[in-house]
Amino acid sequence: MTLTLLLDLDDTLLDTNLQAFIPAYFQALSRELAPHIAPDLMLRALVSGTRLMNESDDFSRTLQAVFDAEFYSQHNISRSELEPAIENFYDNIFPNLAGLTSQIPEAKLFIDWAVSKGYRIAIATDPLLPRKATYHRLRWAGFDPRQFELVSTFECFHFSKTHPAYYAEVLGRMGWPEGPVLMVGNDMERDILPARMLGLAAFHVEVESASSFGPEAGLRGNLADLRLWLESADPSSLMPSFKTVESIQALLRATPAALNGLLRRLDGNSWSRKTTHDDWSLTELICHLRDTEREIHHMQINLFKEQNEPFIPRPDTGVWASQRDYLHEDGGLALKEFNDARRETMRLLKNSTVEHWNQKARHAIFGPTKFLEVISFITDHDRMHIQQAWAALKKI
Repeated sequence: MTLTLLLDLDDTLLDTNLQAFIPAYFQALSRELAPHIAPDLMLRALVSGTRLMNESDDFSRTLQAVFDAEFYSQHNISRSELEPAIENFYDNIFPNLAGLTSQIPEAKLFIDWAVSKGYRIAIATDPLLPRKATYHRLRWAGFDPRQFELVSTFECFHFSKTHPAYYAEVLGRMGWPEGPVLMVGNDMERDILPARMLGLAAFHVEVESASSFGPEAGLRGNLADLRLWLESADPSSLMPSFKTVESIQALLRATPAALNGLLRRLDGNSWSRKTTHDDWSLTELICHLRDTEREIHHMQINLFKEQNEPFIPRPDTGVWASQRDYLHEDGGLALKEFNDARRETMRLLKNSTVEHWNQKARHAIFGPTKFLEVISFITDHDRMHIQQAWAALKKI
């Protein structure tokens, strides 16, 4: 089984000294934008926009959209007017902050080893900054951004690392790997605890080598410790487990976010293209998700609200693609409608009690079950179709 590594950047692969770096970054940006925006107003809007990005759980809006709506609403200026100055800042001014950081020698050794092992690697850095800023920081750490399968930035991600859904979105954008997964980071509140809340194993990076590490002592230590541990670890111990209400709700939010990111730049021909005669096009796949959400998942949730121990039917939805002529629908519109349908799902689940999640039922396919398991079937269905969409995109 191939291991998927989700690696934090700041103070994990790059010694960033955030206490010095963030103020210097904000001050440099305010100076660059001073001809357009008063520095005190710029900093206030920057802090406010960052706070809203951290708080956002809207899977239909990228963090950039959240930030821009707040930032530009506080100034009598459009993004297009300010964009040349912003681009110049990230191209020519931001690189001067490199001196506030330093490389971590162990990091390159670890990455080279992980690549040699064939591990899939994503840079799971908090997506609160633009792509250019994140790519600069990766280069400061001694890496080429292109050597990683995925790098999260605010242009195309929907959650900050305070949300377990962020980690599910990363995995969704990677096509939902089936094998073991490990999150590696230095921040307990933003790296370790949210990843564990989703159901992932997590390794806490510390400056000093750990005297011991493992399930009993906790997965912690420096990157050299991590390599030693991975060389002897049982991969099955790193298999994700999505068994809690919190993890299931995070997965539900992450599915439309991942699909929005994967499909955001798709043209009309790509939406309708079939990779083989028997495969669904991406339009057909999204229409299937939309109608299953509306007509099956909502019905199942409502049955639990209406009956004590309901019988949960599961109609055959596989025939809908041909019966309803999905191929000739608008794929982009269908994706928006799926987002709306999933938003209704989250509304239906809101305020569900412990007793509700444990409510018993009988499923037409799976037999005796309970509400939590039925909702987990939705996330299984999501993951299967994200894998399908990701594979189709690779062939287009």
